[in-house]
Amino acid sequence: MVVNSLRSPKSGICREVLPYNRQMPSLKKFFLLNPRIVFLNHGSFGATPKPVFREYQRWQSDLERQPVEFLGRRHNDLMRGSRTALAKYLGAGAEDVVYTQNVTIALNIAARSLDLGVGDEVLSTDHEYGALDRTWRFLSKERGFRYVNQKISVPLTTRDNFVEELWRGVTPRTRVIFLSQITSPTAIIFPVEQVIQKAREAGILTIIDGAHVPGQLPLDLKSLGADFYGGNLHKWLCAPKGAGFLYARPEIQHLLKPLVVSWGYESEMPSGSTFIDYNEWWGTRDIAAFLSVPAAIEFQKKNRWDEVRRACHELACEALQKIESLTGMKSFYPNDNWFAQMFTAPLPASIDIPLLKTRLYDEYRVEVPLIEWNGHKLIRVSVQGYNTKKDIDCLLGALSHLLDGRNTSSD
Repeated sequence: MVVNSLRSPKSGICREVLPYNRQMPSLKKFFLLNPRIVFLNHGSFGATPKPVFREYQRWQSDLERQPVEFLGRRHNDLMRGSRTALAKYLGAGAEDVVYTQNVTIALNIAARSLDLGVGDEVLSTDHEYGALDRTWRFLSKERGFRYVNQKISVPLTTRDNFVEELWRGVTPRTRVIFLSQITSPTAIIFPVEQVIQKAREAGILTIIDGAHVPGQLPLDLKSLGADFYGGNLHKWLCAPKGAGFLYARPEIQHLLKPLVVSWGYESEMPSGSTFIDYNEWWGTRDIAAFLSVPAAIEFQKKNRWDEVRRACHELACEALQKIESLTGMKSFYPNDNWFAQMFTAPLPASIDIPLLKTRLYDEYRVEVPLIEWNGHKLIRVSVQGYNTKKDIDCLLGALSHLLDGRNTSSD
C-alpha cells in the first residue's frame, strides 16, 4: 500500500471535529518514563507518577525497617485504611472490595469459586482479554461446562444492537455472563450497565472485567450492580505495579472461596467479613503497591483528572481521525462515545505486524502495540496525561513513512 498524502475520512468519529487544543499543561514531568521514547502504550502496564512512586518506596522501606512490626502488627489496620480509600473512590463499601495483584487474579477468584458443571454455560464475547479467555477455557475443560464467545460485529452500531447481539448467545443453560467494560484488543466501551440489568432480571450472574476502567472512566460499583467486578489500579489510575482489586456484591459474597488458603481461612481474628479474611492475607508479601493506591487517587484529584481525561480523549479523537485518513480505513466506532483514552485503528491487511512494530520502535522510538484480532490488523493507541500532540505527530509521521510500501509488507 502506498500513501502519498493525508485524506479526509469519509465520516468523522468525533461529534465535533476540532483541532486538539488542550488547555492543561503536560504532566510528563511527573513521570519516570524515558523521555527518548514516544510512549503510547499506557494501556498495557500503566506508568506511575514520581510522587506515587516515592510513596511506594516509602512503604517498602517501612516494611524492611521492622518486618515483624509491619506485617505482624500493622498489616490489618494499614490494609483497612487503604481499602477504605479505594472503596470510596470506586463507589463501594469497604467490606465489599479486596486488593489483588491484578485483574486476572481477581477474576480467577470469582471464576474458580462458582459451582459450574456439565450442562451449564458461561457467555462472553469474542473481544475478551486472552488471559481470562484462557481461564474460562481451562475451567470449562476441568468442570465440563461450556464457554461461549459470542461474536460482536464490527463496526458497531448502537448499544441496543450490541445487547441484542450478545443476548443471542443466552440459553436456558446460561449461568454467567463474563464481559469487559473496556475491551483489551479493540478498546471498545461495552454498555455493561444494560447487560447487567438484563442479566439480573434473568437470574444470570455477571462478572465484569474492568482492567482498563479505574482512572479512565468514572466508576460507581454500587450503582453499576455487577455481581463481581475486577479491576487494575496500575493502569489508568497510575498506581504501582501489582495493585488490582476484586469487588463482590454483598448478597453473593458467600459464593466465593479462597483462591489461596492461608491464615485468613478459619481466622482467629476475623474482620467480620469472610470475603476479606479469605483474600487479604496470602502469607508474606509486599503490600506497598496496595498501600500506595490512596496516593495515586490523591495525585489524580490534585491534578484535576476529569479535565485531564477530557483532554486526552480530545487528543485521541484527533489521532484516530488522522490515522483513518492515512490508511483510508474506518475504525470500529460509530462515534467517540464508544472509546475513552485508548482506541484501535485498522491497518492494511498486507502489513507485516511484527516487522512494523519492530521498525516503529527501533527507528522512531515509538512504543505502541500492534495486534492481530479476528482477521483484523490493528494499532492500539493510549493517550495519557503525559502525552502531547507532538507524540501523536511522531506516530503519524512514522506511520506515513512506514506504510509507504517499504519493508512493512509480508508480500
